Amino acid sequence: MIDVDIRLDVSDGQRRFDLAVAFATDARFAALYGPSGAGKTLTLQAIAGLLRPRVGHICVGGQTLFDAATGIDVPTRERRVGYLFQHYALFPHLSVRQNVAFGLTNWWRRRLASDEARRVDGLLEAFGLRDMADSRPRHLSGGQQQRVALARALACEPRVLLLDEPFAALNPMLRESLRAELAAVCRDRGIPTLMISHDIDDVLALADVAFVYDDGRIARRVDLAEAGRAAARSVIVESLHFEGIRDEQTR
Repeated sequence: MIDVDIRLDVSDGQRRFDLAVAFATDARFAALYGPSGAGKTLTLQAIAGLLRPRVGHICVGGQTLFDAATGIDVPTRERRVGYLFQHYALFPHLSVRQNVAFGLTNWWRRRLASDEARRVDGLLEAFGLRDMADSRPRHLSGGQQQRVALARALACEPRVLLLDEPFAALNPMLRESLRAELAAVCRDRGIPTLMISHDIDDVLALADVAFVYDDGRIARRVDLAEAGRAAARSVIVESLHFEGIRDEQTR
C-alpha cells in the first residue's frame, strides 16, 4: 500500500507553487499523469525524502516514512526508495558497474560488502550489462543508459520504485520494447511502482491505476483495469482542464 497525503509549497522568489495531493493505492503499478508543472515530480521527491512537506504523511508498505504530526521523517538513505530520474542522472566519470553500485557506498565506506557485490553482478547480468560493466555512460545507447539507471534504482532492494518519465529521453522506436521490459521487471520483482508520464500510451500500457494531476491537485483517479483501456483513455483525457493538452493527447 502506498498512502500519500501531503501539502508543500516551493518558491523561486518570483512565483510560488502549492501542492496538495492525497491518494492511496495497493496497485502494483500506478501512474501520475498530467501536464508539466502540475506537481508530479514534487510528489516523487517528497516520497523519496528530497523535499519535506509542511503537513501530512507518507506511508509505504506499512511503514511511515513521514508524518508531520508525530515528527517522523525517515532520512532519504534509509527509506529504501528506488528512484529513476527523468534523464537518468548517470555519473559520466563512473563505469556502468560503479553507477549501479553508487547508492550502496558512501564516503566512509567505499567498498561493497560481498552480498552487495553479488547483487550488483546479478543486476548487470539480468539487464544485459555484464559485457559493458567497465564502459562509461557516454558509450551507451539510450536504452542501455535506461537499463543502467533502472539497475541502480533496484540495487538498494527498494520497497517502492519511483520512475520520472522513464521513456522521455528515448527514441520513439525504442519505447514499445522498453515498456515491455519495464513491465516484466516490475512484475517479476513484485515492487510497487509509481511512474510519472506525459504520454498516455505509457500509462495505458503499464499502469493499473492513474492519478490525473491538475495544478497541484489530483483531479481524478482512474482504475484502468476496471474501466478498460479504450474507455480509460477518454476518461483520463477528459479529466484535464487544459485545452492545449487535451488537443495534443487526442491527435
